[in-house]
Amino acid sequence: MRRAGGPGPSPTGAESLPLSRIIAVHHPIRHLERLSGLGPLCRIDLGEAPAPAARVLVTGGERPLGPETMDLFPDLGLVATMSVGTDAIDLAHARARGIAVTNTPGVLTEDVADAALMLALAARRGLVQGHDLVRSGRWAGEGPLPLMPSMTGARVGIAGMGRIGRAVALRMQALGAEVAYHARTARPDTPLRHFPDLVALAGWSEVLVVTVPGGAETRGLVSAEVIAALGPEGTLVNVARGSVVDEPALVAALREGRLFSAGLDVFLNEPAPDPALTGLPNVVLYPHHGSGTVRARDAMADLVFRNVAAFLDGRPLVTPLW
Repeated sequence: MRRAGGPGPSPTGAESLPLSRIIAVHHPIRHLERLSGLGPLCRIDLGEAPAPAARVLVTGGERPLGPETMDLFPDLGLVATMSVGTDAIDLAHARARGIAVTNTPGVLTEDVADAALMLALAARRGLVQGHDLVRSGRWAGEGPLPLMPSMTGARVGIAGMGRIGRAVALRMQALGAEVAYHARTARPDTPLRHFPDLVALAGWSEVLVVTVPGGAETRGLVSAEVIAALGPEGTLVNVARGSVVDEPALVAALREGRLFSAGLDVFLNEPAPDPALTGLPNVVLYPHHGSGTVRARDAMADLVFRNVAAFLDGRPLVTPLW
């Protein structure tokens, strides 16, 4: 076991803390050295032997975390993930073993919504094509880009009306867009139009922004039928999870001109998306970095720290899943 940040003594004296405060690191997170003030770190992410007495396992929410890893720690009581999404964690196994799980909701909402807006504008207005035209020197010979669709007055559908969906709605309304949403039930606290059927929302929309959680319930939610309804003048923006979209259907629609464009922060196979998708000229690509700001990641790391500290001190968790 080691401490992040060097072998020197912790100012909190964690070296003398009992082994029951061991924190296993499944995936490194921001400000990991701060956790070492709570207890010794077991860096299984760096190949260290698991410490069976570890009570906490910290992860980043990207690498799969299943029974084979959790069961290395018989005394495990908490999985703390530095993410909102928990689809990489076997929640059923954690619950069956009585392991608490915490995530980091709320603190990344605004930055992910900003990323959705960025992707929508870039995909609708041809930012990547324009950038390439200027950088390559072809502008002088080929002339300007074709005229692009405007976001002002556009119909924007949002799949999912949680924190991020609401933040996206506010940004789109600020552009003068008409906004509607799809969710399993209508939200009584918003005046926005509700579509109980996602295909119907896609047919109404010029831009469809996907913000639903990942996992089995939403796998393939944006189906070939939804993409077809969005149509040849439509744009798909995904800041949710790659699994939510039927990616082969998306590739075919973009390639064949049955979908105008897409702006994607997430992919089915990360970090090596399908070249058939990444090679298309009408898709804007972002490397699952919607929350990738200093502000958001610092706040996420702080929530992880507060949850771990609460657990080790026997206090109520800050953001428990159950």
